[in-house]
Amino acid sequence: MLKVAILDDYQNVAQQFVDLEKLSGKYEFKVFSEPFADEADAIEKLLEFEALLIMRERTPITKNLIDNLSSLKFIITSGLRNKSIDLEYAKKRKVIVCGTDINKNPTPELTWALILGLARNFKEELDNMYQGYWQTTLGVELKGKILGLIGLGRVGSQVAKIGKAFGMQVIAWSENLNLDTCKELDVLPCSKEDLIKNSDFLSIHVQGGERYKNCITIKEFDKMKRTSYIINTSRGEIINEDDLIIALSTNVIAGAGIDVYEKEPLPENNKLRFLPNALLTPHIGYVTEENYNTFYNQMIEGLEACVNGNPTRVLK
Repeated sequence: MLKVAILDDYQNVAQQFVDLEKLSGKYEFKVFSEPFADEADAIEKLLEFEALLIMRERTPITKNLIDNLSSLKFIITSGLRNKSIDLEYAKKRKVIVCGTDINKNPTPELTWALILGLARNFKEELDNMYQGYWQTTLGVELKGKILGLIGLGRVGSQVAKIGKAFGMQVIAWSENLNLDTCKELDVLPCSKEDLIKNSDFLSIHVQGGERYKNCITIKEFDKMKRTSYIINTSRGEIINEDDLIIALSTNVIAGAGIDVYEKEPLPENNKLRFLPNALLTPHIGYVTEENYNTFYNQMIEGLEACVNGNPTRVLK
């Protein structure tokens, strides 16, 4: 019987979407709902498993991990891209890596929840209501403000459309900005420096990796308006977290809406948790019922396909 580990099911919901009992004659499943303490802990607990069903950007599937899991044959990840997997080494070890579809709607929706929450001071005013207080802040209107986007791909394009609906001026920069997309969406292309200097709300929508690592540091924060806000629903390493903490704690910028972090789950003592102008969510950009239904069902489909010798949605 094939031993299958379902990793990082933080909400303990995998079995709401797939009936593991029905598959118990073919597979022996174990669900891990807590993150591993470290890589050594992951190796120890996963040693016997032949297949891993994983959530993207949670447990890193490194060369060392793959090397130490001698029984491993299959990895099925949510999404069709997962930079947390050492894909080249998995291929070298002849471990088949497959993915699932992913809905593109949830992350733009969360991005706008964060933008609106920052504009209307949700963090403080919600606390006021629960503590028996009343209005203490002044919000800002979005109409007429400049929305700057780092990245105008699948997610950035949706964010841009909503920004236009709010009556915002939308500008964009990335290293591979598509000018045809800019024209189609009535988005003004600009340099990184102009985007940093002029944006009232700066939202990040590019992939992680070395190209955009530390794209935003204290140098960029110092050039931003003191009334501006930064939003990151993309990847934690794109913003230098230490510099973000400095910028927020010294009011170099007005605030930040953050869903992704350099280390996840975010440590309990991380200074971001204690800043009044940081609106934080726990990497829920893709965490919806619709997405999870797709993820877990297609993970099982992918596992079955691998076992039958016809893997689908293979990552390359």
